Amino acid sequence: MMVGLGAKKVGQIASFGGKGAGQVLAAAAVALLIRLFSGPGPALPPEDDEPGRSDGDGDGDGGGEAPAAGGVRPVTIRWRSITCSVSDKSSKSVRFLLNNLSGEAKPGRLLAIMGPSGSGKTTLLNVLAGQLVASPRLHLSGLLEFNGQPRANKPYKFAYIRQDDLFFSQLTVRETLSLAAELQLSEDYSVDEREKYVNNLLFKLGLVSCAETRVGDAKVRGISGGEKKRLSLACELIASPSVIFADEPTTGLDAFQAEKVMETLRQLAEDGHTVICSIHQPRGSVYYKFDDILLLAEGALVYSGPAREEPLAYFSKFGYSCPDHVNPAEFLADLISIDYSSAESVYLSHKRIDGLVESFSQQSSEILYATPLTRREISRNGKKLDKRAAVRSKGGWWRQFWLLLKRAWLQASRDGPTNKVRVNMSIASAIIFGSVFWRMGRSQTSIQDRMGLLQVTAINTAMAALTKTVGVFPKERTIVDRERAKGSYALGPYLLSKLLAEIPIGAAFPLMFGALLYPMARLHPNLCRFGKFCGVVTVESFAASAMGLTVGAMVPTTEAAMALGPSLMTVFIVFGGYYVNADNTPIIFRWIPRFSLIRWAFQGLCINEFSGLKFDHEHSFDIQTGEQALERLSFGGSRIRDTVIAQSRILLFWYYTTYVLLKKNKPRYQQLEYQPLHQSSPQPEDFGLENTKENLQQEPSLSDEVELNQQFESPAVDQIRPFILEGAN
Repeated sequence: MMVGLGAKKVGQIASFGGKGAGQVLAAAAVALLIRLFSGPGPALPPEDDEPGRSDGDGDGDGGGEAPAAGGVRPVTIRWRSITCSVSDKSSKSVRFLLNNLSGEAKPGRLLAIMGPSGSGKTTLLNVLAGQLVASPRLHLSGLLEFNGQPRANKPYKFAYIRQDDLFFSQLTVRETLSLAAELQLSEDYSVDEREKYVNNLLFKLGLVSCAETRVGDAKVRGISGGEKKRLSLACELIASPSVIFADEPTTGLDAFQAEKVMETLRQLAEDGHTVICSIHQPRGSVYYKFDDILLLAEGALVYSGPAREEPLAYFSKFGYSCPDHVNPAEFLADLISIDYSSAESVYLSHKRIDGLVESFSQQSSEILYATPLTRREISRNGKKLDKRAAVRSKGGWWRQFWLLLKRAWLQASRDGPTNKVRVNMSIASAIIFGSVFWRMGRSQTSIQDRMGLLQVTAINTAMAALTKTVGVFPKERTIVDRERAKGSYALGPYLLSKLLAEIPIGAAFPLMFGALLYPMARLHPNLCRFGKFCGVVTVESFAASAMGLTVGAMVPTTEAAMALGPSLMTVFIVFGGYYVNADNTPIIFRWIPRFSLIRWAFQGLCINEFSGLKFDHEHSFDIQTGEQALERLSFGGSRIRDTVIAQSRILLFWYYTTYVLLKKNKPRYQQLEYQPLHQSSPQPEDFGLENTKENLQQEPSLSDEVELNQQFESPAVDQIRPFILEGAN
């Protein structure tokens, strides 16, 4: 019975616009409302499971218990024979980005992946973090284990610090961190506990001095680049991750800020995190903060093992000694880089690197860097585990909505530079249009003037709202995608909060525009008509913003959105009711005016202006009343209410389309093709292992793993057989 009544009601709502486009718009609007208010929040993991980084749909990364603040579950990562290649269909060739890489990262150790540009540092980091963007041209294979378990089990939490630090620019550092804690921490934490947790993070990462400073962006000066990087770390540390990945964390920073960031990573490693970062060429003081390094050259492994003096001693065996008073990082970078100054130098560089790669693959076993974990250490860390620190937000749909509404309001209301520009544009446009159409009379020629003014009003309002949205939303979408990937909130609360937060700010500019233009042009002198005029342009502005959200969700960059948005709006302008009469529109294009927000705004403004007007006339064929003018535009018999409802449905349609696109276009990552552990053992040179059988057995117990770790100690440098390279210094 209820289903029947609901279907009947939807059918009544869909009566606008005929049997075609109107029903589509109405159905989409109703579906969006139902989805927003009845859709569940993120899926909650079982009480015994440790939530990890999700894939954007609310699925956590695995089980276990979440450690409390200060407690980190130790994770050892091992990878073997990681190979990544990309195929080129045009030339039918295959290029290897990573070639047979093996290694290990352990808790309490800072591992740096070093190499020249294009060596595969970021690719390897993305593979280990499971963040390599999927492509049909990519092929990824190898073995990747976390505490002896395959990556597919996703049992532990991870943090990924990217090169670009994106935040909501108008929030302060404390507000950014507090909101992240509210969205990620369980409701079991009291307000005081959350505040204490945030204060501890601010102190730990050296952000106390800038806690009340806005993050800022290109338009507004805020915190420094190093502080932004540490804020990124702080936001990720809320989840108490076991493993921290950092992609070139010193990029764009001066030497002092770079060292501060690396010192922070070093301290996190000492706290028990497994820290892996890619870095190009650090200064000497930064190099000596590394516990282990992994050197890559053209996707191949040149060295993997302890850092500091060990690699220098290793390469000196081949005749490559680091001069005194030279930064070891610079020496290593020069050693594994290709000199393109001449053909001969390119040949010698390739020969040197190939020799080093071959030497390491033949002589070195898989090097395990850290001191082996003991049962006592694991037990001590295990005592710090606390089930309350679940990353997955358990606040529910409405709690997420109110938190996101607060953030959206702060961002919109504090964005002074953008709001100032919009105010100036609204005032300038109103003055220009009012001056051109100054105090229109009731002559026959004023009819055309009125139509022209109302058309440019509709166009100006829509374009202003569209360009503002498409210029901002693609960047904001990247932030939202990352937060949703962590399971911080669902998509429905975000879109609804964004819509409601922008209503007061977004309505101010059309009202300001109308308040200046209306008396200057001497439009229909009636207070009620003025209110309807402002209402029509305000609803149109929101509909154009919703269209901008859809455009921003369709394309990957701001530049593409700025190109696509005005192009689509141009089509709606052509079918906006002024240039092409609705009765003369070709049949195959008659659906476009029903979706054109320009057309409905223009129609509503014309009905509001011409209804009841009488014009001066001298001939019988002259237009005598406003109703006659509306008939010539094919607007006769329509009401303003119908146009406002039509624009509202268009607004909901664009919001629903944005929801679908964001839900569908979530980031997809390349899956690693695993080699079964029970297959025949590969050759040692494939993995760089000496004891292959022991490493390819079934999952070892904890005691077996400790014994295995003790077995694979790094070989002494003087035990490595020299490999003499031609051209060695």
